[in-house]
Amino acid sequence: MADDEQELTGGNASESVVRIGGTVRKPWLENSSAVQGYLGALRSAGVDVPQPLGRDDDGRCVVEYVEGALAMDRLPLGLADLLRVGRMIRQIHDASESVVIPNPGDAKMLLPAENPDLMCHNDLAPWNLIMGERWVFIDWDGAGPSTRLWDLAYAAQSFGLLFEGQPVDDAALRLRAVVDGYEADDALRKALPAAMARRTEAMFSLLMSSNETGFQPWADMYANGHGEHWRAAAQYVVRNLAAWEQALAQE
Repeated sequence: MADDEQELTGGNASESVVRIGGTVRKPWLENSSAVQGYLGALRSAGVDVPQPLGRDDDGRCVVEYVEGALAMDRLPLGLADLLRVGRMIRQIHDASESVVIPNPGDAKMLLPAENPDLMCHNDLAPWNLIMGERWVFIDWDGAGPSTRLWDLAYAAQSFGLLFEGQPVDDAALRLRAVVDGYEADDALRKALPAAMARRTEAMFSLLMSSNETGFQPWADMYANGHGEHWRAAAQYVVRNLAAWEQALAQE
């Protein structure tokens, strides 16, 4: 590693991620060109996302480095912050309506949505939100075709901390704040609890099958505790479906 390169840690699915000055550099992937185009389109629509900066002389993908703390380190977020998160996700989804999905039939999504019709981040979670002078979602490598419902289901469950061990009433309030910030309509609110159950189960199933086949990095993640975490999360979300439905009901 060159003297001016600072290794960035914390991610589970990316290798060789470094910071050089005001940039982040990581391996160029099959979908990196599409991701850079997506980021550019979002910025043109007024969404604050990392600036895409092309490819460096070493063939790496380059994006803007955004200063700040990870939301992951500030959990649980307060209700006002969660409202803001919901507004951010809505802005991303609305801006994505004008983005053409490149080669939708060729997309190889880890957790595919039914009938995908929207370019999405697919990992809008506390470990990918920078909170500083700017609030910016980072790590767009998994961007691809999905739906508002599938993308929001994961984000709302993650930011709401709908995980085993969390008091259900508190988690329900946090969930409501994210969805209120998104200004979800009645149909989306009614569909979300079941979608969150499917999404958490899909995450656990990915980890479990990866452990069986050796598919990395998910196999190691399963063995390192993520498997049991998501098994318990899936059970928690299903067990408390009535609480989520009540929390999201329009008054």
